Amino acid sequence: MGAILSQRGEDNRLHPVAYMSKSFSGAEANYDTHDKELLAIIKALEEWRIFLEATDKPIQVFTDHRNLEYWMQARTFNRRHARWRIFLSDFNFEIHYRPGKQSGKPDALSRRSDYVDAPVDPEVMLPSEVFANTSEAELEIVTEIRNRLREDPSLEPIIQFLTEDADNAPPSIRKAYWDYDWEEDLLWYCGKLVVPDSEPLKERLLREFHNSPLAGHPGQQRTLELISRSYWWPGMKSSAKEWVECCPTCQANQRAHAPAIALKPLEVPPFPFHTISYDFITGFPKSNGYDAVLVVIDSFSKFGHFIPTTKKVTAKGLADLFITHVWKLHRLPIKTVSDRGTTFTGKFLRALYQRLGIKPAFSSAYHPESDGQTERVNQFIEFYLRSYVTADHSDWATWLPLAEYAYNNARHSATGKTPFELVYGRNPVMSPSNVPANVPEADHVADTLAQEWKEAEAALRMTKEKMAGLKGTTPEYSIGEKVWLDGKNVELRTNSNKLDPRRLGPFEILERISNHAYRLKLPETLKIHDVFYVGLLSKVHENPSQPFQNDLPLKQ
Repeated sequence: MGAILSQRGEDNRLHPVAYMSKSFSGAEANYDTHDKELLAIIKALEEWRIFLEATDKPIQVFTDHRNLEYWMQARTFNRRHARWRIFLSDFNFEIHYRPGKQSGKPDALSRRSDYVDAPVDPEVMLPSEVFANTSEAELEIVTEIRNRLREDPSLEPIIQFLTEDADNAPPSIRKAYWDYDWEEDLLWYCGKLVVPDSEPLKERLLREFHNSPLAGHPGQQRTLELISRSYWWPGMKSSAKEWVECCPTCQANQRAHAPAIALKPLEVPPFPFHTISYDFITGFPKSNGYDAVLVVIDSFSKFGHFIPTTKKVTAKGLADLFITHVWKLHRLPIKTVSDRGTTFTGKFLRALYQRLGIKPAFSSAYHPESDGQTERVNQFIEFYLRSYVTADHSDWATWLPLAEYAYNNARHSATGKTPFELVYGRNPVMSPSNVPANVPEADHVADTLAQEWKEAEAALRMTKEKMAGLKGTTPEYSIGEKVWLDGKNVELRTNSNKLDPRRLGPFEILERISNHAYRLKLPETLKIHDVFYVGLLSKVHENPSQPFQNDLPLKQ
């Protein structure tokens, strides 16, 4: 392909400013003639973007392919064309047809004799130091995916179709592979990077999007949602389910699900930070001078702020925390919900509410579950910190910002969206990636955010209507089976039991005493009776890739 950038001079003649000549890559060489001609325009605009972007007067583009004059008016196009249209939207241009006989200069550039069908030696354009902010782990994963793609026999016909037989394939094959693309020697499905059938590669991705501090050991659905933002493979849902189910950290730090009870839901607010609820988590050991956490949750988007503080904070100190961390970012809430603790109902706060025009809406004394959303977030915070703190629990305050990030980046079951998405209009990037991303126009972002608010409000109302009680069942276990033991009645050698694991083990079942009691094989250091009520036991999920580490500091 070849192109010339020209500018009209005072003599009213076009004078060349720059020349461009490129060869088509392996996949590009298989494009049809129409797409090759359009790609030449794309490459020329990319090459001279600094001169051509956002011009007042239209750029005049001359081509010897007549159909391109009408391409921007087309109503049907594929995914590649959609990406190109987004790129071209940054330029003010007009396409004009010029017969090949009148296009000798660019035609000559596109027929250079040194463009032979042979591999090109790689050339270092910029030193590696320029990319110091790029995630090495992410680039390694993408490189490994690229290297293993052709080793997966199930992907071979798709890759062959995209790189060799696209023009000659029958309509049925074209339809079957319509959602696939081949770019940068990578296979894409619906805009997501296809992961080949390699268990080590899948496990590496699962560790990054579940076990890492930025992910925060989310549940099955949230782990799947995080991975599926950028990657795809057949059976990904089952892979995420098994990985989370067998995660030793998740099993140790979460109690078995108890039967649910009916909740008294709050009224659905009309927009983010109209209504907020807040609560304290106390009982932490000292960390950077803090021993408590103030939790503030927006009732609409579920966006949360986790603020380190002390359990002896005064009413004035509490007001300062709100102003510093919440009000300066999100405006004044119309309504607030608390648990009617003495700190929240102090005289200073009541005067502050009145001065700022905030209407307190405290939970009913006989229905404390009306403030249940902060209680559920409290459980998440404690679980997150248990998963990452050191053995003496002294560094929990340093993990609190990451806990807040992980919570706000996870999809909430009540809204179907992440708090980040509902407040800011998009999800944050967990780590730098070479996955293509386009920045939509401001109007489109505003329209999308307004629509997401409507969807979230509808989802909240549906969740409120469907709240109902659930019934539990009595589990049964076999001799030799391993189970978790609820750790609420077992003391450990730690500074605080607030961040101790919720479940201990796994321990082997030695004997079934009755339908409701089992004898366990306990370590010698655990000086307690070895028969336990069945309600304190829960099932163990094992995976060879995720070994257990039973090294708890038990008291003698």
